Amino acid sequence: MARGTKKSKEMTLENVLWNCRVALRGIGSTEKNRDAVIFLVFLKFAGDKFEKRYEELKQQYGFNEGLFNVIKEKTSSYNAVNVFKLNETSRWSYIVAHAGDNDIAVILDTAMADIEKTNPSLQGALSSRDKDGNPVYTFFATLGATTAKLKDLIDNVNQIDANRFHEEDLIGRVYEYFLQAYAASGTKEDGEFYTPSCAVKLIAELIEPYSGVVYDPCCGSGGMFVQSMKFVDRHQGNRQQISIIGQESNADTWRLCKMNLAIRGIAHNLGEKNASTFTEDLHKDKKVDYVMANPPFNLKNWRTEKELTNDPRFKGYGEVMPPVANANYAWIEHIISKLDVSHGIAGFLLANGALNASGDEQTIRKAILDKDLVEAIIVLPRDMFYTTDISVTLWIINMNKQAGMVHGRAVRDRRNQVLFMDLRTWNQHIEEIVIDKGKKKKKTILTDEEIAKVKEVYHNWQSADTTLYQNVPEFCQSVTLDEIAAKDYSLAPSKYIEFIDHDLDIDYEKEMARIQAEMQEVLKTEKKSQKMLEDAFRGIGYGID
Repeated sequence: MARGTKKSKEMTLENVLWNCRVALRGIGSTEKNRDAVIFLVFLKFAGDKFEKRYEELKQQYGFNEGLFNVIKEKTSSYNAVNVFKLNETSRWSYIVAHAGDNDIAVILDTAMADIEKTNPSLQGALSSRDKDGNPVYTFFATLGATTAKLKDLIDNVNQIDANRFHEEDLIGRVYEYFLQAYAASGTKEDGEFYTPSCAVKLIAELIEPYSGVVYDPCCGSGGMFVQSMKFVDRHQGNRQQISIIGQESNADTWRLCKMNLAIRGIAHNLGEKNASTFTEDLHKDKKVDYVMANPPFNLKNWRTEKELTNDPRFKGYGEVMPPVANANYAWIEHIISKLDVSHGIAGFLLANGALNASGDEQTIRKAILDKDLVEAIIVLPRDMFYTTDISVTLWIINMNKQAGMVHGRAVRDRRNQVLFMDLRTWNQHIEEIVIDKGKKKKKTILTDEEIAKVKEVYHNWQSADTTLYQNVPEFCQSVTLDEIAAKDYSLAPSKYIEFIDHDLDIDYEKEMARIQAEMQEVLKTEKKSQKMLEDAFRGIGYGID
């Protein structure tokens, strides 16, 4: 190797993804830059999947050019295998070839318009709406990025290639990176569209959505749906047996979710538009098998004082309404209203304040407990979420706590009982996210081993074999509804899980003797040092009184 030259460092996937974010730095808001990157990533993966399918059709029908020409133009030839039909000017290869053109912004907007119009499942995902509700395709034209910056971004996105980075789920890996990174670098509101994947995985492992309808009333970017499908895959289930429905109030986040699910080939029903779950339930009267959710914590002004007072979702809970100033219990009541009354199960996250809330919220909590719907309360470690550094709570609501068989497991009758778990000491595992040049954000994560441990305890507590579960001080406790009633219907685990006063383990006489012995040694050393200092001063002629 010639002197002075350096061996080039191999480009990692993380390097490429970071460069994509850097390409648009300084031109606009976090949300705009996030959407620009994710739009292009979507076009890249859609184009790659189309080209692969195109070649498959060519191999299958190419011997008969006339038949191939007919088949390749049929949208069904692509949609049937979760591939989007793309016109020539919408394909990634065309975009790359024209990345340096002065009208590249228009080319990108036109490509998104064509894809959305050609593929009905993407309706609304790649466009915004004008005041009359008509689709508008001017995102890149109004982004404010120069041709050079757009070309830089396109060139970087073009490096995300399955042949180069041999990831098992490259699409998922890339989407997860950008959703997480932009949530970490944004504001409190920006972070609400993303729930840490380990928290979502924990919910999926506990409620076990093997088959049936999975619902998320505040679906954000779709993480709950993605993990429900990953759960099915991990346990060798059948994706065709899962139906996905959801709702999201924020227009940009609703589009993100549709893209996130579509590019992964996950069929879904998010309604025809974004809308508030409370004031415009898009799945009214729908009953579901599973609910997975991470509602916005302590949402204010979710209704006016007079709104929804006759809504059946909020009836039967002490004849009081959840307060306007906090929607936590409105989410709980809405979720319960959606569950199949014979077997529905929900796992959702709430701020810890809901465990002890007083006033009307306490009245509602008492009614929920009297109906015996709460199965488990699990406090998660601190600093897991991008919207808050506090610990939050995972609630498990189960409409059927009777004995029976659940996914091949014999479970006992758990009526009038609740399992409490406290994971706040599980804070040893840290994930570091680079959010900007020189800035990093550290967040606590739950490892797969820790998730498996929680699942094991939960299943052992449910098990018909009662020898499998035992209460563990400072970790888990099985509690009766009578015990909860005696604590004013509080659901704070700290009121029930046994606390060990480790100070009681101290042998104070022995400890005092040890401290006194150490102090004597210190005094001896100090006297010896003082004598040496006095002798030294005398040796050089200084008198010491």
